[in-house]
Amino acid sequence: MGLLNFQETKKLLLKYKIPVCQTQLTKSKKEALIFAKKIGYPVVLKISSPDILHKSDIGGVKTGIKNKKELKKVWDEILNRIKKNKPRAKVDGILVQKMEEGIEVAAGMKKDPQFGPVLMVGLGGVFIEVLKDVSFRVAPITEKEGFEMLKTLKSFPILSGARKRKPANIKSITKIIANLSKLSFKEKNIKEIDLNPIIVNQKGALVVDVKTLI
Repeated sequence: MGLLNFQETKKLLLKYKIPVCQTQLTKSKKEALIFAKKIGYPVVLKISSPDILHKSDIGGVKTGIKNKKELKKVWDEILNRIKKNKPRAKVDGILVQKMEEGIEVAAGMKKDPQFGPVLMVGLGGVFIEVLKDVSFRVAPITEKEGFEMLKTLKSFPILSGARKRKPANIKSITKIIANLSKLSFKEKNIKEIDLNPIIVNQKGALVVDVKTLI
């Protein structure tokens, strides 16, 4: 199995109308500073490497960068950590990303030898590992069926507006699930895809991080 790089993955998601938050692969601090100024702070920096699956585990991600000075410092820190912890990793550059606010959701697809594409949805980030509150269905999946998947989650009230919370834009998540289902049938070379987290708020949902295995 191989890992699609950022440019290939972004192109793939946009092809199936799966929205991605404002992100650019930068090769230098100057490029990073220009893009950060364009999209506005705070931003997130992430290492981009086909040899690093779990960026956070080796200090390859930094969130909440508030200004130019912080960005310059974090840029150097991330590259130094990678050189120390993964000296042989091929580094494509550093991703600069708009920091989005909202609830973290995860969606994914894995091709099972017996059942074919199987889709998953649950709360994202660390919650998916801690709570294990997820829903699975064999594709194809419509938006309506995606909504039914969400409703089976114990954590669904967090999305629907429990305890006077503002409800998330649930339709935007069901669209992502349905479009991921379409992708799973049309893209024969994609073995597995993990959208985690997807940040969802009242306006809509945006993919923040993705791993795509071929």
